[in-house]
Amino acid sequence: MSPSTLLGIHSDTNGDTPTIIQSNPPALPDVCAKVDGRVEAFLNTEPRNERIWHVQEQTRASLKIIEEALERYSSDELSISYNGGKDCLVLLILYLAALHRHSTAKPMPKEQLNGSPQAPPRTPEPLPQTLRSVYILSPHPFPEVDAFVVTSAKTYHLSLARYAKPMREAFTDYLANEPAIRAIFVGTRRTDPHGSALKYFDPTDRGWPAFMRIHPVIDWHYAEIWAFIRELDVPYCELYDMGYTSLGGTTDTHPNPALRADPGGGGGEGKQTGFRPAYELEEDDEERLGRDR
Repeated sequence: MSPSTLLGIHSDTNGDTPTIIQSNPPALPDVCAKVDGRVEAFLNTEPRNERIWHVQEQTRASLKIIEEALERYSSDELSISYNGGKDCLVLLILYLAALHRHSTAKPMPKEQLNGSPQAPPRTPEPLPQTLRSVYILSPHPFPEVDAFVVTSAKTYHLSLARYAKPMREAFTDYLANEPAIRAIFVGTRRTDPHGSALKYFDPTDRGWPAFMRIHPVIDWHYAEIWAFIRELDVPYCELYDMGYTSLGGTTDTHPNPALRADPGGGGGEGKQTGFRPAYELEEDDEERLGRDR
């Protein structure tokens, strides 16, 4: 993978997967502006194939959902669930781009409201220094995942609350510690377990702590997630280059057997001999073949 230029980040000295090495990353407004610039450039590029066209359409749709969330909730009321995986990474990049657009948007003139009885759009807020976020660790986390979460959280200015406990208990404790939060962005997609019936905005189920779940990438396909990451040259966790396609914990996650390289093919591009990288997988229903549950 080529050196990343998303935020002026360059690859390591071996030229392998980009590593986030900035000791003093730009302030959050500058990060949001740079990310939005890359997203806008991608959206303005003539698509070279049908997949890229679909990714552009998915990007526009997701940005609209995030903008709607920014109209409904203040920055103090919003958080993002972030675990360093590919889906929430795409969600995070879109969130940063939407934050720049929202914070720099001009209020809509009264004459353009067309007499609508609805409340006028929320006045854009100055961006905070950091973004509220929550990281729920696997019971047996990969050190590579944890390291990527730490470095990317620093680069993208996430105020990351970490919880090593079951998800329901973790969210209960998180909201007790952050009572202002009313909605949390989640990187769930329809092909994920329990994702098929979800909507863009979904209140939590009975028995769970009450908050609005927001799913901007719910309708994205696996291959579209990777096309976005690679088109924008976004740094990602190195395990994906070793044939892992869905990251859980060390006891239930393995390289995807669908990516096992042809014995005579030299192992493909993956770092781990015998498996091709995650972005070479095509089918949604093969994404979790490397997971025991």
